[in-house]
Amino acid sequence: MADESYRFVVVSNRLPVDRVVDDSGEASWRQSPGGLVTALEPVMRASGGAWVGWVGQPDLEIEPFDENGIRIIPVPLSDSDLELYYEGFSNDTLWPLYHDVIAQPGYHRVWWERYAVVNRRFAEAAAAVSEPGATVWVQDYQLQLVPAMLRELRPDLLIGFFNHIPFPAYGIFSQLPWRTQIIEGLLGADVVGFQRVADAGNFSRAVRRLRGYPTRTPYIEVPGMGDQPARRVIAKAFPISIDVAGFEELAARPEVQERARQIRHDLGDPATVMLGVDRLDYTKGITHRLKAYGELLAEGRLSVEDVTLVQIATPSRERVESYRQLRDEIELTVGRINGDYGTISHQAISYLHHGFPREEMAAMYLAADVLLVTALRDGMNLVAKEYVAARADEDGVLILSEFTGASDELRAALLINPHDIDGVKDAIVRAIEMPRHDRRKRMRSLRKRVAENDVSHWSNSFLTTLRESRGTQTPFGGGAPFDEGEWTIERAPRP
Repeated sequence: MADESYRFVVVSNRLPVDRVVDDSGEASWRQSPGGLVTALEPVMRASGGAWVGWVGQPDLEIEPFDENGIRIIPVPLSDSDLELYYEGFSNDTLWPLYHDVIAQPGYHRVWWERYAVVNRRFAEAAAAVSEPGATVWVQDYQLQLVPAMLRELRPDLLIGFFNHIPFPAYGIFSQLPWRTQIIEGLLGADVVGFQRVADAGNFSRAVRRLRGYPTRTPYIEVPGMGDQPARRVIAKAFPISIDVAGFEELAARPEVQERARQIRHDLGDPATVMLGVDRLDYTKGITHRLKAYGELLAEGRLSVEDVTLVQIATPSRERVESYRQLRDEIELTVGRINGDYGTISHQAISYLHHGFPREEMAAMYLAADVLLVTALRDGMNLVAKEYVAARADEDGVLILSEFTGASDELRAALLINPHDIDGVKDAIVRAIEMPRHDRRKRMRSLRKRVAENDVSHWSNSFLTTLRESRGTQTPFGGGAPFDEGEWTIERAPRP
């Protein structure tokens, strides 16, 4: 066991910090963007825990260090690891499979073998820094074998796993040659969390089909094997969210609000600004969105003098061929629409292929009259929640795909099927023409929902269930008393 050990450990593919090298060659660290870091940072600060993950650059070995009150435990990955474990099995096998085979997954044994090797490396690193009886929270689809490996190495640990992406129906999941190994890996956890109730149900059905274990929502009975006693695993939904108070505070800053006005001015002060914010990924439905918008312009239902679309497409997995092809397709479509309908003074689409800091994103949300979320499949979609949190003015319209986890909660949005292009077009026109009273009523409802279920609610709910699971290991039994204060994260006051 390591010299230092911690009672709360998070394990994820990426660390919550990025290594930045300046012009002089001096290296420093800054907080990474992204929903996972935003969601877990308050928990880590409150607990003084350790975070196990990859540093973000291949073949870089760095000793553990402290950053912002969090102990950072780097796990090295080679360029070969990235090719086989990350770009291969994680993102060319599991990602398309778990997103309903929107793209064809690749099934290669060498990818699977390296996935198992790298998962073992993460499990060993976590085991080495966990104090006796510690709580370990494993994150996401890249590390689905870690819970069982951890249980083998350290049966004293309390182990949670959260899947940030969808978990597919059995008819799709069963295509995976290593389906049983994945199920057994996840069943090493005491609690397996998902974004949606349907995802938890899909997992339980896969357990019944592949292992024959008895299930009764949300419990799964895992029989004893070898020296391991029988256990009860909890599989249920814990929809993730955002730091609502923090985002509201950011959007309320005078300089952010001034920047929002400047953005609208730079766009030509159109009557309506529509916004899309996505990673450049085939699951996000960006081409469907562009097709609908292009047809509305062609039909004369919208004009570039009145409406403009700002599309932010953050670079993603650019070494993967399918992502390079998607970028080319989107850029060609944007160019065609701008060429066909743009004027000297008005551009149909402002396309931005790079990321932005949170302050600029908050200004973008304030500048946008309509947010378009047209994902074909998405575990949650935190962009939708960020937009709602930013709109303290109770204005703006959210168009939201029913295939996102967020649609389960944000029912006051205009819900769409992104495959139904005519339906998307009608929703866009409806959003643009919606009276102020209706916009305000919908946004007030959305804001209430997001405020009630913020990131603190998500983390507290999961960790409470995880701690309670330790006292409920009799089959379908009751629970032992639980000290809710131990892992409760204080909510920041809303401005």
